Formats: sequence, C-alpha cells, structure tokens
Amino acid sequence: MPRIIFKCRYIKNASVHAENLVEYVATRDGVEIISSASRERPATEKQEQLIADILNQFPDTTDLFEYEDYINQPNVENASEFISAALDQNMDQLSHQEVYAKYIATRPRAEKLGTHGLFSDENTPLVLSQVMSEVGAHTGNVWTPIISLQREDAARLGYNNAAVWMALIRKQRNIFAEQMKIAPENLHWYAAFHNEGHHPHCHMLVYSTDPREGYVTKPAIEKMRSSLAREIFQQDLIQLYTEQTSQRDMLAEKSREALKEITGRMNGGVYESKTIESLFSHLAERLKHTSGKKQYGYLKAPLKTIVDQIVDELAKETRVAEAYAKWQELRNEVLRTYLDKLPDPVPLSRQKEFKHIKNMVITEAVNIGSHHFTFEGDEPAEDLHEASDTLLMEDEYQPAGDEAPDGDEDISSSASDTSSRQGNSDEAESGIPHIKWSDRYKQARVFLYGSDELEPDFTEALRLFLEEAESGNALAMHDLGRMYADGLGVDMDAGVSFAWYEKALSAFMDIEANRNSRYVEYRIGKMHAAGLGTEQDYEEAAGWFEMAASRNHKYAQYSLAGLYYRGQGVQQSYETAFRLYGKSATQHVPYANYELAKMYRDAIGTEKDAEEAELNFEEAFYVFKQLEEKSHDDKLQYRLGQMLYTGTGTEKDVKAAIEYFEKSARLGNVYAQYMLGKVYLDEDGGHRNPEKAVLWLTRAADNGNNLAQLALGKLYRDGEHVEKDVAKAVELFTKAAEQNNSFAMYQLGKLYLLGEDIPKDVEAALRWLIMSAEQNNQYAQYTLGKLYLMGRDVPRDREAAMRWFTLSAEQGNIYAQFFLDHPDVYRDPPLFLAATRLLHHLSRIFRDEQTRLSGGPGMQTDSKLRRRIREKKIAQGHATDDHELRQTTY
Repeated sequence: MPRIIFKCRYIKNASVHAENLVEYVATRDGVEIISSASRERPATEKQEQLIADILNQFPDTTDLFEYEDYINQPNVENASEFISAALDQNMDQLSHQEVYAKYIATRPRAEKLGTHGLFSDENTPLVLSQVMSEVGAHTGNVWTPIISLQREDAARLGYNNAAVWMALIRKQRNIFAEQMKIAPENLHWYAAFHNEGHHPHCHMLVYSTDPREGYVTKPAIEKMRSSLAREIFQQDLIQLYTEQTSQRDMLAEKSREALKEITGRMNGGVYESKTIESLFSHLAERLKHTSGKKQYGYLKAPLKTIVDQIVDELAKETRVAEAYAKWQELRNEVLRTYLDKLPDPVPLSRQKEFKHIKNMVITEAVNIGSHHFTFEGDEPAEDLHEASDTLLMEDEYQPAGDEAPDGDEDISSSASDTSSRQGNSDEAESGIPHIKWSDRYKQARVFLYGSDELEPDFTEALRLFLEEAESGNALAMHDLGRMYADGLGVDMDAGVSFAWYEKALSAFMDIEANRNSRYVEYRIGKMHAAGLGTEQDYEEAAGWFEMAASRNHKYAQYSLAGLYYRGQGVQQSYETAFRLYGKSATQHVPYANYELAKMYRDAIGTEKDAEEAELNFEEAFYVFKQLEEKSHDDKLQYRLGQMLYTGTGTEKDVKAAIEYFEKSARLGNVYAQYMLGKVYLDEDGGHRNPEKAVLWLTRAADNGNNLAQLALGKLYRDGEHVEKDVAKAVELFTKAAEQNNSFAMYQLGKLYLLGEDIPKDVEAALRWLIMSAEQNNQYAQYTLGKLYLMGRDVPRDREAAMRWFTLSAEQGNIYAQFFLDHPDVYRDPPLFLAATRLLHHLSRIFRDEQTRLSGGPGMQTDSKLRRRIREKKIAQGHATDDHELRQTTY
C-alpha cells in the first residue's frame, strides 16, 4: 500500500564509536560500483557486520523501506542499499551541523540545482558556504526531517524530481512551524532531494531564528507525516489504494465474517464455569462491604485483581479466545493505516477497548450479592428497533387506492334508480344514501391530502365533507370518521369518529340492499374487519369479502387473502392466501404484489423463489409510486417510505423515506409518525435527531399507536432524551398493553417486580407477566419460569417453572433451554448463569467493536482514534467528506 516514512530528529554530536560507519560513507562512491553479476549474491561478511553495527547504534533503521527489502532478499544489492540509506538518514547523528548541511547538498544522487542540491523558501540560488556557516553557527536545535517514498509511488505521483519536492515543502512550511512550535516568520529551512534508486527521499534542515523557540513531540511528528502524506497521495485516490490492498481487504473480510459467526455462537450459547462462579461469589461478598461507587476505576487494587481474573478466565473460553484473536486481526488492519509499529498483544483484561466488560462484571456481582432478580437475554425486548418491529404488521392499514367504485360509478340506494350509473343529483342532494364522486367530494379530498400545487387544508376539507355527508354521500361520512379519529383539522374525538363511521356503514348497508354492488360489499367488509362504526368481526368481514371476491373485486381478494393468511374469521390457509394474493396482483394491486413477494421470499404457501420475490417487490414499489403521484394518500406515502427505508423493491434511500414518512405523518398516519420516531432515534442511519424523534413518537402515542407508546415509555423510564418520569412510562406502557402489546405488558411486569422506581407489586407484576406470556412473549415466559423455580416473591413451583421454560425455549430462548437441560440444578440461578451472561455481554461488545473497526455508519471510536483514522484516510486520497468509503478501506 502507499506509504510514507517520516523521521524528525535534531543534530547531536558525532559518536566516537562510528569511525567505521563514517569511513563507509566517505568511500561509498566506490562501494556503489557493483557488477550486475554480483547483485543477486548473498550479502558479504563485511556488509553483514556493518548492518549489525548500524542496527546496534540506530535500531530505528528497521523502519526503513530498504531494511524491508534486505530482510525479504538479503543479497549484495539490497545490503548495499540498506547500508547507504541507514547511514544517509543518520548522518545527522554522525556529524556536526555544518558538515551535515554540506553532505545533504552534495552527496551522490542529490539532484543539483546548480552546483549543489539545496533549496529553500527563496527563489534565488543559495550559496552553499553561507548556508553551512549559518547553520553551523546556530546555537539552538536544528531538526533534520527526512521524507522517504517507495520508488514506484514517487514515479507514479511525480515525486521524482527536486522541483516537485520544493513546491511540496514550501506548501507545508506552516504546518512544520505549527507542529514544531515555531513562529512562521522565524522558521528557516533548507532541503535537498536525493533520487535514491529504490526509495527516493528528501533531507531537510529546520530551525528557528530564535534559539529558545521550538520543540517537537511524537504526536506532532505524526501530524506532519499525515499532512505530507495527504498532499503527496492526493492524486492516488481510491483505485490505487483498493488495488494494492485488495488481498488484505479480502483477508480482513474473512476475519469479519469469522468474528460475526463466532459472536453469533457466543450470544446463542451457554457457558458453565465453576471457576468464574467461585470468583463471582467471592467478588459479590467483598462488594457487600465496599463503600463508594461500584465501578472499576473506583475499586481498590485487590478487588480490581478479582475483576481482572474473571475477565481473563472468560478469555480462556474457546469462543471468546477465537473472537479476541479475530478482533485483534481487524484492529491491526486499522492501526496499520496510521501506525508504523503495531502494539504488542495484551490480555483481555488489559485491552482498553473492552473495559466495559469489567463494569459489567461488577454489576453482575452486585446483583448476585444483593439477590436482585435479573432479566437476562431480554435485550431484544429493550430495543426499539427489534421489539417494535415484531409487532409492526405490514397490512395493519387497509389499502389506499381502493376508494373509488369500479368504473368510477356513482351508486344510489334508490331501488328505482337503475337507468343510469350517474345517479340522480336531486336524490343526492336530498339526503338519500349514495356513493358519488361529485366535484365537491373530489375537491374535499384534494384539500384533505393536498396536491402538487396545494398544501392540505383540513378546515376546508372538513367543510366540504360535511356538505357531502348531509347530502347522503357515504364516502364523505367515512372520511369524516377518519378526520375525527386522527384529529385532522379538529380535536381528536373517538366518539364523534365512531358516530360518523356508524352513519357511513348504515349508508353502505342501505345502498347494498338495493344494488348488490361488489364495491359496497367490499367497503362493508373493510369496516367490519377494522371495527369502524361497529364491533370488529372478522367472520362477518370474511363473508362480505367472499361475496365481492367471488365477482373478481381485486381489493376484496387482497383483503380476504389477509384473513386466510392470519386465520382471522376463516380457517388459516397459506395456500388459499397465496392464490387470492395472486389473483389480486394480476389486477395490479400493489399490496398483493408486496404480500406475494414476502411469501416467495419466506417460502410460505409456495416454494421459495428469490427472483419472483424481488420482481413482486419491484412491481409493488412502482405501482405504489404511480398511485401516490395521483392521490397523495398517506397510506401510500407510508408504504413508499417503508420500502425506501428498508431498500425493499428499490434502492435504500433513508432521506427519501423520511420525506414520504413526513408527508404521511402530517396527514395523521400513526405508523408513519412512529417510523419517524424510529428513524430519528437510529444511531446508525445518519439522520439521528432525538428532539424530532420524541415529537413524532409523542404524536403517534397520543393518536393511540401502541408501538409509539411502548417506545416513548422506554424513553421516559430511562430518562433518555426526555426528563425521567417513570409514572409517565407506566401510563404509556399501560395504554400499549391494553391494546394487547405483549412487550408493554412485559415492561410493566418488570417494573412492578423490581420495585426500584415504583412501589413493588408482585401481584401486578405476575398479572402483566402472565398476560404477556399467554401471548407467547418468550421473555415473560422465561421470567415466570425463573420466578417459580427460585421461589422468590412467589411460592416455588417446579412444574410451573418447567412449563414456562419449555414454552420460552420453543421460541429459541437459550436461557430457558439452559434450565431445561439442567433440571436438577440447585445452585443459585443468578450465580449459575453468571458466566453465560458475561459471555453474551462480551458478544455484544465484540459486535460493536466489529462495527467500529469495519468503519460502519455507527462507528463509536473515541475522538482521538476517529481523527487519526480520518487524517490517514485523507492522506490516502479520500475526500474530506467521504463517509461511504469507510466500509471498504480496512
């Protein structure tokens, strides 16, 4: 890979032990004359002795490119190159200032600009004798930077002549001044370019006219090197870097895949260790009698030693040892981008990137000593993006684009009105129930949803819908129900909403009694399925959908398919659902394409077919987009946002997804409001905005969305982005739980059982946990099993414990399976599970570290490391705002 070697020392007195080295330099013209036949012969005995002397006196010469060449091929030519380079780059240590100035100006292969090779800030030719006198008379430090490149890099980038180096150093002089703590006006420098065979380089002399000024630190040297590299390799760009590191990238990718697989085994496995149990028991007892903060940095040395012993004992576990080795491989690939020497491996307990595990050890020990009930393995239940998504059903919303009757017909309830599909306008105005897409109704919808030219105007929409409803238009009655339900232009009022929906349903029924319209049958089915204006009744809904679907109504086919898929009101049949979705999809219902795609993808009701899945996803997205452009419907906007956010059927585009979600959310779509909260809380999505997240989650929660209530409740419980308010959290969890959200029930059970922020109430805890468990929540099932096994707070009931453990284990809960596999264990469960919990804690740390080392969007590196990596990447030719390439450069 492209590299730059940069050294920066100051001149010392010549060593009295360097006579043979100086002699070599003095006679190197003769030494350089090597016949082509002898170049490939092994290094001579004299060369080997000289190299030994050089390494003894100047150990840092092992950093030189020439030393790498010599180690790879220890022949006469490479030995000669290394000896020359080593002495050349250490001449400042072997001579006085005046001699060194002459040496770099006149030595062989120095590119001369007249009689010598020196150049500086001035454009006028330098007088070598004057420079020698000036430098020799200086009483302060004189630094001797050396900048070295590989020949192929210098040739490719044009750094193979003195003119380019002159321009480079003049451009960088103020960087030198800043890092060497020299006022720019006081900085003097001279340089010469040595066009050495394998590794051309540039020698410099730098000092301040004020002898008291200037000093150089290691970080300053790194910054000067980074700045030089950034300038030198700016033409190299990404292609060169990728080509020259492709093999290393491939190996790093293999390491990442291996680490991912290992951490998966860690998180999905168990670990028994009597040693760790014993150490935990000892630590827990000691911590009982320890005052002050129970954090690693505050503990006394003996307790820290126990914590370190636990961590290092954990590191002996096979999976951990494998993961740690792979992590070190990845870490070293990153460090190589800005360090010449890699740090030596250290035990896990001394690796600062894993210091979090130490405080996790202490927390576990405190819980064991305090006999706290622990909730291991429920991290997904605590995660907004995982727990909520298991509850978010894609078909929660009835489809948009299904409002208009076939052929845009107008339908009246009048039995005598059979002569014209346009209906009788006098009847429409007289209040007879009818369905009519009148100009007034169409205009009301434009005001409701907005258009390319107009923003939504809920007040005007409400006025026009009321006029239409008073004329008997069932469609307007239904839309009024929606406006009051979602609080669009009016105060949210469930009672008024239900009343309007009830009127709409009654009007639909009157119309159907006279017309037998498949469209009206479908709309009646929708209202029964959603519980709008009537009690929710899936069986009744299925009957109406069947009537309409039997006459090939495409949206009725789609809705009926959903009932068969979920077994609501009909006997569940994936095959029937697949067949009905297929019929609907052939009539260009994008929702049906979407569901077909999922069934092809997951092999539900059909054979798995990834190609068909992708084609149906793409078709769904295309038609959704067409429909949304015509209607600006919030349900379509939500769908498009969801597909763009996940990259389903289209390229992932979070920014475009947010735009659709916001349009939909402004129209009261609670799912879009929830999704905005989710997107703005996502640390890895690039659009994190906690303030907006809380705003949208609050709006969705106020609109009754149980997912938002759950998510917002967690924020209030933890005091994250809002002021901590556990009473508010309980209120939100309760509202979500009352909507059968099993995760909210589980959260309530945890709060009442722990009794930390609210009074402990075992009876309430059990009630909520059992309700959650009965809805198949594996975390509640496991918690109940553990409660009954331990016999704390509830009577011990081994049979009940095993029953709940079995139900939880059937869903993959490895902790529940652990107890099933150890039915005769009598040890304290928290102590018994300590090693397994640590294993899982550590697996999450490894996953976070893998994300950091892979340069993903969620990099959590410390600021110093982030800055150094960024500087190095810029030095390799990356743009300063290059974010995407972080994924491919290590």
